Amino acid sequence: MSIVSRIKQRFGAITQPEKMVGSDARKNDTQSGTVVSTENYTQRMYDLLYVSPDLKIAIEEVRRMDRTDPRVKKIHKRMARDATKGGIRLQWDGPENKRISLLFESYKKRLQLTNAQKLSSDARGALIEGTLVLQWVVDTNLNVISGLRMPSETIVPVTSTTGQFKSAAAAYKQLDPVGGYTEIASFAFWQISMCRLDPDNFDDFGSRGRPYLDAARKPLKQLVMSEDDLVIRRRTRAPQRFSHVLDGADDVKLAAYKQEQEQSKHMITTDFYSNNTGGVTALGGDASLDQIADVVHLMDTFFSGAPAPKGLFGYADALNRDILEDLKKDYFEEIDGLQDLISFVYYEGFRLELLLKSINPDSFAFNVQFAERKTETRNQKADLALKYQALGVPYDIVWETAGLEPKFVKSKIDEQKKSKDPYPSDDNEDEPDNNGNDAKRSGVKITPGNAPKSESATTITNNTNA
Repeated sequence: MSIVSRIKQRFGAITQPEKMVGSDARKNDTQSGTVVSTENYTQRMYDLLYVSPDLKIAIEEVRRMDRTDPRVKKIHKRMARDATKGGIRLQWDGPENKRISLLFESYKKRLQLTNAQKLSSDARGALIEGTLVLQWVVDTNLNVISGLRMPSETIVPVTSTTGQFKSAAAAYKQLDPVGGYTEIASFAFWQISMCRLDPDNFDDFGSRGRPYLDAARKPLKQLVMSEDDLVIRRRTRAPQRFSHVLDGADDVKLAAYKQEQEQSKHMITTDFYSNNTGGVTALGGDASLDQIADVVHLMDTFFSGAPAPKGLFGYADALNRDILEDLKKDYFEEIDGLQDLISFVYYEGFRLELLLKSINPDSFAFNVQFAERKTETRNQKADLALKYQALGVPYDIVWETAGLEPKFVKSKIDEQKKSKDPYPSDDNEDEPDNNGNDAKRSGVKITPGNAPKSESATTITNNTNA
C-alpha cells in the first residue's frame, strides 16, 4: 500500500470541513451565492489554465526590487529577522500535555524549524510573494518530515466560480510557467497549507495574497528614476567650464586659439596672455544639489507603504527621537501580524502530524506562535516581566514575557539547586506563595509616575533584607 493510500485510509474516519469539499457538501446548509468579486469572476476560469500574469509580474518585480534596491532588501530582511527571532514554540491555553509537547519538539527538528535560516526564508517568501505555500512531505511511518516552500505564483487553487474548492482530493495544482503551463502536480487539501497576505476576500479560497510592497512598486520606480536623473545632472554639470570671448577675431584666428587651448587643457595653466579685447569667464557648476524636494517626496511616498518610518531604515535626518519611539509601536503591530500569519501554517502542519498519529488536536488547547512577541528591547521586556511579578502573576508567564522558555528556566533552576546541595533531592524545600511561586525570590515593587512619560518604574528588593 502506498503512502498516499495509507494517508487516505487514515483520514477516512475524519470529517473534512464542508467548505473545503465543494458544493456537494453544502446540501444540508443554507450557504448559496458567490463570494468572488465581479472583476475576478471571469478571471477565475482563466487562472485554472495558466499562471496569472498579473500575479507573476507583481512577484517578479518585487523580487527584482529586493535584489537591486537596498531599501527594499532591508525592509524584507529586517521584518523577517524580527518576526522569526527566538523561533516558534507551543503555547498552551490550558493544562500542558507532555506527549503533545514531545511530539512538537520532534516535529520542529524534522522540519528544521529550529534553524533560523529556514524560518527567515519562509518569512521573506511570505513578504515578497504575498503568500506562503508549504507542501507537507510524509514518510512511510506517517511522520511529517518536511515543509517545502513552493513558489506561490505557480500554485493554483482549484476553485469554482463561487470561490470554494471543487474537491478536497485535488484542491491545488502546480503549473509549469516555462513549459506551456502544463500541470506538474496535483495536491490534496491536506498536502498544502497556504497563508495569504491581505487577500481581497479571505472566504474566497482562490483569492491570492499580495506582496507586502506591492502598492509601493510605482513610487519606487519613480524614486529610482529621479535618483538616476540626479546623478546624471550632477555628473554633467559639476565640472567647471570657461567661456572664451575674443572680440573681432575671425574664424581662422578663433579656430587656432581653440586648438591651442584644447591642446593644453590637461595642463595646469597659471598664466594667460592676450593682445585682443576679450577674456575668459569661469562658469560655475552645481555647487550643491540641495533642491531635491521631489526626491524627498517620492521617498516619503515609498516609505508610507513600509512597515515603519524611514528613520528605522537609515534615513534619520530631522527625526525626533520621541516621535520615532511612538512610530515603532506601529512597526511592532506589523511584526505581530506577520508572526500570526506564518505561525498558522506551522500550526496546520502540526495538526496534520497529530491526525496521522490518530490524535485529535481539537482535544487540546494549544497554539503555535513565535517565542518573542513584538521586537521590544531586552530592558523593556525585563521591565514588563518584573511588573508582572509584582502583580503576583505566575512565573511561567513572567518568564515568557521576559523572552525565556519556562521549561528551560525550570530545568536550570533545578540544576542550580542540586549543584549547591550536597544531598540533592527531588523535593522542593522552598515554600511557595499563594500563586505557586518561590517565596525566596526577590521582591518587586512598582512606583507609579517615577519614569519618563509618567510611566511606572520598578524597584527590586531582596526578601531577606526587607
